[in-house]
Amino acid sequence: MKNKITISAAQKMVDEWIKKFGVRYFNELTNMAILTEEVGEVSRIIARRYGEQSEKPSDAKLELGDELADVLFVVICLANQTGIDLEQAFQKNLMKKTKRDAKRHIENDLLS
Repeated sequence: MKNKITISAAQKMVDEWIKKFGVRYFNELTNMAILTEEVGEVSRIIARRYGEQSEKPSDAKLELGDELADVLFVVICLANQTGIDLEQAFQKNLMKKTKRDAKRHIENDLLS
């Protein structure tokens, strides 16, 4: 079994990679544009493999996991350069959702 990576460890790994290979972080606006591009690539795969769009031969080589990892990498870049501890932010966000949606989805007849 491979070693698990915490969110904090992933943030450190990305920061080290940027410093070693990336020279510096792209500015926040550039990273936001890159994030949008990467999410579009995820969307393309989902629409063609799980949706109703037909897949092109050139799409067959695309891997959903790889594209999701690209999204995660850029999200981590944005968090690092804006001083966000994603592990802490995620825990806080999950508590917010739990409090807000404790019964909302369970009581949604559309999800039954």
